[in-house]
Amino acid sequence: MSSRIELEARFCAQNYHPLPVVLTRGEGVFVWDENGKKYLDMMSAYSAVSHGHALPRLVALVQRQVAELSIVSRAFHTDKLGPFLERACELTGQDMALPMNTGAEAVETAIKAARKWAYTVKGVDKDQAEIIACTGNFHGRTIAIVAMSDEPQYQSGFGPFPPGFKLVEYGNIDALDAAINDNTAAFFVEPIQGEAGIVMPPDGYLKAAATLCRKHNVLLIADEIQTGLGRTGKFLACEHEQVVPDGLILGKALGGGILPVSMFLSRRDVMDVFTPGDHGSTFGGNPLAAAVGLEALNILIDDGLVEASASMGDYLLAQIGKITSPLIKEVRGRGLFIGIEIDRALGSARAVCEALMDRGLLSKETHQTVVRLAPPLVISKAEVDWAVQQIREVISEMDKLRLAS
Repeated sequence: MSSRIELEARFCAQNYHPLPVVLTRGEGVFVWDENGKKYLDMMSAYSAVSHGHALPRLVALVQRQVAELSIVSRAFHTDKLGPFLERACELTGQDMALPMNTGAEAVETAIKAARKWAYTVKGVDKDQAEIIACTGNFHGRTIAIVAMSDEPQYQSGFGPFPPGFKLVEYGNIDALDAAINDNTAAFFVEPIQGEAGIVMPPDGYLKAAATLCRKHNVLLIADEIQTGLGRTGKFLACEHEQVVPDGLILGKALGGGILPVSMFLSRRDVMDVFTPGDHGSTFGGNPLAAAVGLEALNILIDDGLVEASASMGDYLLAQIGKITSPLIKEVRGRGLFIGIEIDRALGSARAVCEALMDRGLLSKETHQTVVRLAPPLVISKAEVDWAVQQIREVISEMDKLRLAS
C-alpha cells in the first residue's frame, strides 16, 4: 500500500472509500498517479471537471485573478460578481442568482428560499411549509438535506431531523399530484438522478411536474448540480423537455474543475424574499470564484462543449450498448452521463471499477451496482473507443472467471 494512502487513512476521517490510487497531476481527460502511470478520467470528480483538468484558459485566468483580488467577502461590491451572475441568468432563463460555494450550500439556499416564499408570497401558515422530494434523491449530506433522503446510511446516527419534508416515488406523476396540498412550497427534483445510479424518469415526467406545480402554485426546483452545464447534451437537462424551472441549483462544473462554485437561481419574486442578514456566505461569490465561474460558462459555449457532450454521449452509449454479457443488467443515460448497471448476483460494480483502474481507466461505483461514466466533455472519439475497449475486455474477463468457477 502506498505510504500516502496509509497517511491519509491515519489522519483523515473514513467517510469515503476511494479506489487505491494516488493522483498527483491532471491534464485534459487524463490524470497521473504518484508512480507516473497515466489514466483516462471517466469520473470528472462527479461532473465537476467537465472542462478537463488544468485547462490553460482557466489556469491563466486564475493566475491573473489571484494576483489581483481573491477574497473580500460580500461586505463589499466587486467588479466580478455582477457579470458572472448576469451571464448565468442569461444562459438559464432565470431572473436572479444567489452565489454560494458547494452544491449542498446551494441546496440549503433553495430550501430557505422556498420556505420563506411560501410564507411571504403564497400565504402558507407559519412553520407549516412542506417541501416534496423524490425517493432515491441525492441533494447533499447536510442535516436538513438528508432529512429529504430515503437512503438509510445517510440518516443513520445523525437524527433528529428537521420536519417539513415529504417523499414521493421518482418518476410517478400521480404520486406527486397526490402529495401536493395547500402547504406545499416546492418540489425538488433531479432531472436525472446521478447518485442513485444514473436513473432516468419516464419521458414527459419533468414537463408534467412543471404543469402540476404551476397549477398548484408550487415551486419546481431543479437540482442540476450534476446534470447541468452540458453534462447531458443540453446546457441544462431540463431543456430536454423544454422546461424552465422556477428555481435552479448549479454547482460542480460551475467552478471549472478548479474550485467550488455554486448558486441558486430563481424568479425575482422568489429571490426578493431575501433581505440583508437572512442568508450569506463568507466565500460565496468571491472575486476569484466569480471570475472562474464566468469563464467556465463562456468556455462551455465558446468551445461547443454542450454539443460535444451530445454527440460523444450518443456514441458512447451506443458502443457500450453493444457489449453483451449477463453481468450487465442495463445501460442508461443521456449525453456524457451514463450508468452501467451490474447484476449483483453475478458481480459487483466495485470489482469492475478496480479492474478498469488496473487498465488505466478511472471510474467509481454507485451503491455497488452501477459503474458511472461521466468523462470531461472534451473527450475525443478515439479516447471513447479506447475506454469502451477496456470495459469490453474487463467484462469479458469477469464472465470467463465466473463461468470457470
